[in-house]
Amino acid sequence: MKVTGTLTPLHDRILVSDMEFGEEFTQSGIILKSDNGKAEGIRPRWGKVWAIGPNQTDVQIGDWLLMEHGRWSRAASYENADGTITKIQLVDNDAILLVSDEKPNDIDRRA
Repeated sequence: MKVTGTLTPLHDRILVSDMEFGEEFTQSGIILKSDNGKAEGIRPRWGKVWAIGPNQTDVQIGDWLLMEHGRWSRAASYENADGTITKIQLVDNDAILLVSDEKPNDIDRRA
């Protein structure tokens, strides 16, 4: 699905981008193969807050969220004004484990 225009989540809902599912690169340069769809891939994942609903008071756009495994929607492709595509996903507010105002060190991906 490809979406354009202005998006605002309803109520206190949260849309995230930058969820990582491919190969990982540790800070020391070790490549970890993708574990998505495998038993070892069942783990919490980080995502960056892309948009929030008008009643959301717990997080801000740009925060990083750690969410329980599988507590997010399938990705939709959003076409930005400059023509680039951003993958966005709706998260379950009750599944948020941690909030960080900086990108966590353990997800330095270059793939």
